[in-house]
Amino acid sequence: MPKHMLIVNPISGRGTGARIAPEIESILNRVELDYDMAFTEHPLHAIKLAQDAVQSGYDVVVGVGGDGTANEVLNGIVQANQNSTAKKAIMGLLPIGQGNDFAYGLGVPLNLEDACQLLKENNRRSIDVGLVRGGQFPDGRYFGNSVGIGFDAVVGFVALRQKRLHGFLSYLLATLKTMFLYYKAPKVKIQIGDQEIVKYTLMVSIMNGRRLGGGFMMAPEAAMDDGSFDLCIVDQVSRARIATLIPHFLKGSQATQDPVSTTRANQVNVLALEGVLPAHADGETLCTDGDRLEIELVPNGLEIIAPQPAYETAN
Repeated sequence: MPKHMLIVNPISGRGTGARIAPEIESILNRVELDYDMAFTEHPLHAIKLAQDAVQSGYDVVVGVGGDGTANEVLNGIVQANQNSTAKKAIMGLLPIGQGNDFAYGLGVPLNLEDACQLLKENNRRSIDVGLVRGGQFPDGRYFGNSVGIGFDAVVGFVALRQKRLHGFLSYLLATLKTMFLYYKAPKVKIQIGDQEIVKYTLMVSIMNGRRLGGGFMMAPEAAMDDGSFDLCIVDQVSRARIATLIPHFLKGSQATQDPVSTTRANQVNVLALEGVLPAHADGETLCTDGDRLEIELVPNGLEIIAPQPAYETAN
């Protein structure tokens, strides 16, 4: 029987992590899962807890929280697996955060009972991960869902400061606020393979998953095991034009709009020529005033417990 380490962020989901831990224990005891549980105590603590779990021989390391917790656990597992000569640990998710976009892209259910049952079923698949260098992480930070540069990063920063709302509504309100805070795009040089783009760019989203902010379909056709990122680039536009683009990002139809361009790549470099680069990885701050970010894909970089994607089960 696989041995699981659950890493719980007690403040995830406005304190949901601490409140829901007894229910998680009850469900896992009922389905007879072999597990231990540890709680994070400060930012980046989940990375260390995940590394320790891998080194201690746990088969599955489970992130219990939102996208930030999942990102830290992912980093801990990938780093520890790279340094281990023993068997590799795999990742699991119990999503209880605000956005849960990484879980969404993987098809991991948000219902706690169903997510626990998925852990018990132990269905595994390999996915790509990304590695970004720059900002506060010159040596690199791994990510599962996305790196956002510009407007969408500022939206995340604003959403974190909001206390009354949570989930998708928090991100939607933050988007509206950001229209008045971040509307002068920096001039950037974007290197995509052999292609070089120089222009004023409001947003560069490098997506491994499909969604951001609990409802914005940044890359509706993305797959986490296709060997490439899905890029969404938005040119400098007026605040009024930003407002008209929001419904398209909610539907995933933004590629039909003139200021938006999409492409795929496995390596992207972004350099600020004028202005600065605010950026996030899986919702976690990379920098607020960076000048250069380098992003590369790590094919099949992580094994994770998740349903098989629909395009596989259809074959």
